[in-house]
Amino acid sequence: MAKLSSNAIEELKVATRGQVLLPADAGFDEARHIWNAMIDRCPAMIVRCAGVADVRRAVAFARDNDLLLAVRGGAHNIAGSAVCDDGLVIDLSPMKSVRIDPLARRAYVEPGATLADFDHEAQAFGLATPLGINSTTGVSGLTLGGGFGWLSRKYGMTVDNLVSADVVTADGERVRAAADAHEDLFWAIRGGGGNFGVVTMFEFGLHPVGPEVYGGLVVLPLEQAKEALRKYRAATADMPDELSVWAVLRLAPPLPFLPPEVHGKPIIAFASCYVGAVADGPGALEVVRRFGTPYGEHLGPMPYAMWQQAFDPLLTPGARNYWKSHNLAELPDGLVDVLIDAIGKLPSPQCEIFFGLIGGQTASVPVEATAYPSRNTKYVMNVHGRWSDAREDERCIGWARDFFEAAAPFALGSVYVNFLTQDESERIGAAYGPNYDRLVAVKTRYDPHNLFRHNQNIKPSAS
Repeated sequence: MAKLSSNAIEELKVATRGQVLLPADAGFDEARHIWNAMIDRCPAMIVRCAGVADVRRAVAFARDNDLLLAVRGGAHNIAGSAVCDDGLVIDLSPMKSVRIDPLARRAYVEPGATLADFDHEAQAFGLATPLGINSTTGVSGLTLGGGFGWLSRKYGMTVDNLVSADVVTADGERVRAAADAHEDLFWAIRGGGGNFGVVTMFEFGLHPVGPEVYGGLVVLPLEQAKEALRKYRAATADMPDELSVWAVLRLAPPLPFLPPEVHGKPIIAFASCYVGAVADGPGALEVVRRFGTPYGEHLGPMPYAMWQQAFDPLLTPGARNYWKSHNLAELPDGLVDVLIDAIGKLPSPQCEIFFGLIGGQTASVPVEATAYPSRNTKYVMNVHGRWSDAREDERCIGWARDFFEAAAPFALGSVYVNFLTQDESERIGAAYGPNYDRLVAVKTRYDPHNLFRHNQNIKPSAS
């Protein structure tokens, strides 16, 4: 790291409307900690931006002083790209504004907003856009990697609903990227991650959703998982796009609708969300209730915003997390066999493996239309290793890697970039497939010196 003069730091502080935090400052330690407790890095400074002017100033400062630059939105990324050692962190978390135009059905969202912030404002008008499944996730990182959740079968990926974005590029300029402005940049940020600049405003299209949806959980014993997954994969062919059903295998958490003697036992849970007319929900979910004889179920109408927060207790910050992920077109019997074997060897009560059903409208967009290319993915599989004690690192990481390798023969070979850990840079090409070369060209145009490299990095062509 270049040695910074006290004068340069003082000038930055004076020119910043937000805060410039140094390691000795109160609040610095809190500001450097992120969702995944496996990541423990100490930057040279953190600039907590209050607006676009601060972002531009921080980008210029990092560039001119040859500092490694990290960008923090919701700080939820598994790889920990929100914070770096010895460099400068642009902390966008103070920029949390969400403005809804209900007549135009548009949302204008700053990069520090979380899914909960977005849903709180949009649901006041009965509107939503496809986001993730954990309300503490940042809208920014989720979107830049593609984004999917309960609404994706009906309304596509998050990036399919992005209308425009304001981007501060490596030269410190703020540009508007849209279908009619900086079109190549607009294409690239829809799935290409934070490689091209700092997005300071997202404009999303909105859809009528809620305020109530129909859904919930059906929880079966693990012994029924093989037959239940066969019924699940058969049922998905006829599921309407309004219905999303995800399969989760883990030890049963202490859910109030489960008998106490079931808590801690291995289960398969089917999590369902139906966004059509609430009155049609029971009929739509009847197929899920027939997957097996449940330990318990909890189905009914609920606020959409509440369902978006339903899994927050299992994903609180402060735990150690390690993920491995595959994209899948189907769930063959061979995969089910290695899956059930892996659930029988869970190294921690918090570990799980889930299959997020997408397809539907996510598959209707051409591969070349956005940087996110995986339009043939029907299920996104995530091996979620999660534990609390650092002494368990080797065992829990080993379990995740072992199942990942065993599942590989059944996978498409592609991967969702937001699920890549910090040790998987060799899979970046797999994340972008046929779109990779075009991404390199856009990167070379907008960030030829790779200032934005603390991410799943797309390297520019050599000068």
